[in-house]
Formats: sequence, C-alpha cells, structure tokens
Amino acid sequence: MKTLLDVLQRTEAWFRSRELPSPRFDAEVLIAQVLGMKRLQLYMEYDRPFSPEELEALRVLVRRRGNREPLHHITGQRGFHAIELDLTPDVLVPRPDTEVLVETALSWMEEDPDPVFVVDVGTGSGAIALSIATARPGARVYAVDISPKALAVAKANGTRLGLTDRVAFLRGHLLDPIPESRQIDWVVSNPPYIPTRVIDTLEPEVARFEPRIALDGGRDGLGVYRELIPAARARARKGLLLEIGHDQGEAVSSLMRDHGFEGVEVIGDYGGNDRVVAGRIPGY
Repeated sequence: MKTLLDVLQRTEAWFRSRELPSPRFDAEVLIAQVLGMKRLQLYMEYDRPFSPEELEALRVLVRRRGNREPLHHITGQRGFHAIELDLTPDVLVPRPDTEVLVETALSWMEEDPDPVFVVDVGTGSGAIALSIATARPGARVYAVDISPKALAVAKANGTRLGLTDRVAFLRGHLLDPIPESRQIDWVVSNPPYIPTRVIDTLEPEVARFEPRIALDGGRDGLGVYRELIPAARARARKGLLLEIGHDQGEAVSSLMRDHGFEGVEVIGDYGGNDRVVAGRIPGY
C-alpha cells in the first residue's frame, strides 16, 4: 500500500512532467483536499497509508489539474485578504495582486466617517466587496456584476460570511443598478482589462477556463475604463480606485485626469508592477 509520501512524490513528478508552474504546491493542496487535512498537516503524516478509494479520488483531481484547470476551481476555495471564498468556474480566481486594490481603498477611506458607501463594479466572487466590508465594519457596499451566475457566487459568499446586512448584490452594467438617490462615496473595480487578441496567448488556466467576460477589455484593454471613469466621476463623492494591467498605468491615469479626477496616483503590486490607479473627486 502506498504511503502519503509516495503519493506526494509521484504526483509532484507527474505535474512537473506536465510543466505546471507549482507542481509541489499543487500536489500538496490536492492531497490535503482528498484527505480532509490542512496542507501543513501532510508533513506530520508522511507514513500514512493511502486507501484505494482515496487514490481514485485523487486521480480524478490530478487529471483535472494536469489538464490545466485552475487549482482553485478544483478545490472550490481561495483565501483572499482576510476571508475565504467559495469559487466556481463562473468567476475569476482572485489574484494576490488584487489585494493591493483592497489595501489601497481601505487606506484612502481611512479618515472617512461611517457609514462610508462603496461600490465594487464587476464583483465576481465578491472578493473586493466582502474584503472591504470585513475590514471596515462601517462600510456599506454595493456589489455589482452583469453576470447572474457570478452574482450568485458573490451572494453565497456574503451569506456564508454573515455580511448580507451590509453588502447588497445588484445585477447590471457598471453603476446603472444603483438608484440616483443613493449615495456613493467610493467606486472600486477590477474590470476586464486584457486586450481581446492577447487572451488566447495567456496560460491555459486563464485562456481556457476563466470566464472571458471577466477578462476581455476590448481592442486595447481600455474599453471598460472609458465607460466607468466618467460614470464614476458623475456619481462618486470622494474617489475611484481601479486595478489595471501592468502596462496600463499611464493610459488609465490620463483618462482619469481627463475626466477631472485629482491627485491621481499609480500604485505598484508586490512584484513591483503598476497595479492600481486611484484618484479623488475635486473638493474632497
């Protein structure tokens, strides 16, 4: 009978032969999933025997990952900021770099009195909206998405986290679902920003499995910014914060300045790439 260590080494080697970017980590995560353990527990259980049923369950997951299905679509979960999110193939897997958008937003609204009203445009799994609501108990958040399937995922996450009293989930385009009578202080968004022609050249996990509606930013990747920036300028009382592609800092900054935002800044991610553009409404 194979031990946990045997299975781990064989799985890692097979993932490496498939040229997965993180074969050891992926093997550990999937084995932990099958065994109902935390990943770090594996190191204390190397001699544990694998049953035939556990091996078969693992083979199913390993084949999916070997086909380059995103790891977190297979596990159905992803940690983000201070929360744990349930995921489906209907939403993007939240990236660590998006946490920079959350941290910047929290910093920029730090001195605002409560309640502070925030809109997360293109909420997907609810990662940004629910992270802000968790970190800022005085925040009232509108989580907006055009996809009903994505919105269902976000709402389920909000319900599980006990945040539906402070986060409203609205279907529609950009800021359209929010009545004109409702106050909006800040708009935050991680919109689609990949140029259409580039999507099919990305890693298979993204090109083949992520929802295209959440990726495709049009001919030059700036299509949504051209709509959202003036919409936010017309509705927001305090400011706008946007995630961007690594080479879009100058273009998105110019769009924000052209529409009257002040104090526009470009903020880098953990790898040193431009990742967030933020600006304030004049007079705030």
